[in-house]
Amino acid sequence: MQTGSTCQKSGECRIPDRATLPATLYRQLADFVATLPTKEGHLVTVLHKAQSLFGYLPKEVQEFVADHMEVSLAQVYGVVSFYTFFTMIPKGKHPISVCMGTACFVKGADKVVDAFKNQLGVTVSEVTRDGKFSIDCLRCVGACALAPVVLVGEKVYANVTPDQVKDIIADFD
Repeated sequence: MQTGSTCQKSGECRIPDRATLPATLYRQLADFVATLPTKEGHLVTVLHKAQSLFGYLPKEVQEFVADHMEVSLAQVYGVVSFYTFFTMIPKGKHPISVCMGTACFVKGADKVVDAFKNQLGVTVSEVTRDGKFSIDCLRCVGACALAPVVLVGEKVYANVTPDQVKDIIADFD
């Protein structure tokens, strides 16, 4: 248990002393945990909520979750590092994911990634200075007939070419 980051029985919650993220988000997460019928079996649910609030799961958020769920930090980290949905790296407001499965790669997904990197001025796993975009590569999205496939948030782009990258980015500016 971390000192300085416990919720008392009254439901009042203290934010971690070394927190760098907004206290309001920690309070929202603590309130969410308080609504659970039981803590047992709800770690993944709480981590989903935490990631939706903070955008990612840095160590300080994992410590907070471990404390409030009354489990070890190792258990929280084990879940976060096991499931690919969870990320410990900040993402942009509009995360760009390029499928690098075999069909997408053969049809030029690597060139699409390069076009995004050049257009945005960041590398894979980085966030643009304005916080709008980040680029990631996925193993396979299961849409091989649409290769190469790009996801921006939940929006799917099919048969993407490097020439289309500028227009895709413009959809979110």
